[in-house]
Amino acid sequence: MQTDLFGDASLFPSQQQLAEGVCLLSGQANSMMSAIWQAVEDVLRQAPLRQMQTPGGHTMSVAMSNCGELGWVSDRHGYRYSRLDPQSGRPWPAMPEVLQELARIWAAAAGFDNFVSNACLINCYQAGSKMSLHQDRDERDFAHPILTLSLGLPARFMLGGLQRKDPYRKLLLQHGDVLVFGGPARLCFHGIMPLADGEHALLGKRRISLTFRRA
Repeated sequence: MQTDLFGDASLFPSQQQLAEGVCLLSGQANSMMSAIWQAVEDVLRQAPLRQMQTPGGHTMSVAMSNCGELGWVSDRHGYRYSRLDPQSGRPWPAMPEVLQELARIWAAAAGFDNFVSNACLINCYQAGSKMSLHQDRDERDFAHPILTLSLGLPARFMLGGLQRKDPYRKLLLQHGDVLVFGGPARLCFHGIMPLADGEHALLGKRRISLTFRRA
């Protein structure tokens, strides 16, 4: 597995350093898309997408699932990581090897060596779905970066500062793009603007993101 990945030079495109600790790897996943998409479909057959509840009782517009040792969940009891899928009562599907290894390679390409993800959150957006500005603060150690792989329809990503009131910049994330943020940017507020309607050759009217974390 590792030999095959490192043998593909297209896995190491020139990176765009957007800010200190923020790196965009445009089209990073395209050369491995068939294997990636098969892995995602396998996970979702075991743990189907569902819309979770916020602690305040609202239904999220984004459908979610997880794979890995831990899965991110939200309900009336709060936001947290759980070893069990609350819908089935079983452990989350194991993270496919191809996803685990690619996340490590992408993190290293962005300057974060020895990253081992144990949680992959899968978000599915339809037209109008969004993710409000937020920080990822449910992890134990903020020394590890966050990686997000975009699949399907393009999305406008909001990247803010360390305070919710800070101005944010908009980044267009396309199919196959990988965004990595860590270090001084690890706790930056970020989110997704409402998804525009469209049609993608592989995912149809959807955008799916895979967010890799060390929980």
